[in-house]
Amino acid sequence: MHADGSNAGQGGNLYVGVPTCLPDELIETLLNRGGVRIERIVSCGQGSPAGFWYDQPEREFVVLLQGAARLRFDDQELEMWPGSYIEIPAHRRHRVEWTDPLQPTIWLAIHYPG
Repeated sequence: MHADGSNAGQGGNLYVGVPTCLPDELIETLLNRGGVRIERIVSCGQGSPAGFWYDQPEREFVVLLQGAARLRFDDQELEMWPGSYIEIPAHRRHRVEWTDPLQPTIWLAIHYPG
């Protein structure tokens, strides 16, 4: 790892080191540079706490790589399967309703200025 906290010039694999199931989501920052943050998130049956909504100041582009999930917005629900993606505008309230409890759900989340 470099002094700026990045893995510049180094490769990796999004499927290596995936835990089978944890009591809490695992969120790992893969890159944080120039206002862009890329995270690998591993869920296993977790969802947002009751009444909790994300309301983020940045945009988010989310890709579901493995597993399954359901996102809720004020005006819709979205089922996600491997290969599903969505761009979430800044301050669009959303929450994770459900993730697959039988296998790890792996997300790639890219946060960038809104």
